[in-house]
Order: sequence, then structure tokens, then C-alpha cells
Amino acid sequence: MFATPAFAQAAGAGGAASAVTSFLPLILIFAIMYFLLIRPQQKKMKDHKAMAEALRRGDQVLTQGGIIGKVTKVHDDGILEVEIAPGVVVKTPRHTIAQVMNKTEPAA
Repeated sequence: MFATPAFAQAAGAGGAASAVTSFLPLILIFAIMYFLLIRPQQKKMKDHKAMAEALRRGDQVLTQGGIIGKVTKVHDDGILEVEIAPGVVVKTPRHTIAQVMNKTEPAA
């Protein structure tokens, strides 16, 4: 029931080393989360931003709402005019473009 003095002294030794080893699993979990979740998501966001910035007139795009159309005009404030049918033009923000279906070739 009572701890002997020798046993009690041995338990207190090595406090600094046990603190590091107790935080090691937590540090490993954060490292794994970073490499498996955070880093790929940041890369995906960077690629989507580059794709949205590279849009130009004539590109066939798919919006996040599922509408396929052709970019007819690119405004400086981040708004695109997308023709979804002959004579039907909708305005959509640049960041709502999910995918570029067909890219126009640059003029030579």
C-alpha cells in the first residue's frame, strides 16, 4: 500500500525524456495529417486558381452548377460571360468554373 522510498525515487527520474516521448505520437499525427490532407488540398486549390486565371475567350467550360458553355467575354473584376446556347449568355464568377473542357489555341 505504501511505496518504498527507493521505488518512489525511481519514478521521478527521467521526467524530461518522458515528456518528449509522450508528445511524440501527437507530433507524428500532425505530420501525417499535413502530408495526407493539408498539403494535397493546398496543391489542388493552387491548381484550380491557376486554371481559373488562365481562362480566356473561346474556352469551353463546365461550371460547378453543371452548365457547359463557351466563354464569350472575360471581365477584369473576375466575372465571365458564358454562352450556354445560341443567344443565351450568363454571367458567372471566375472561381465557379470547375473544369475547362476544350481550351482554345493562342492566336499566332
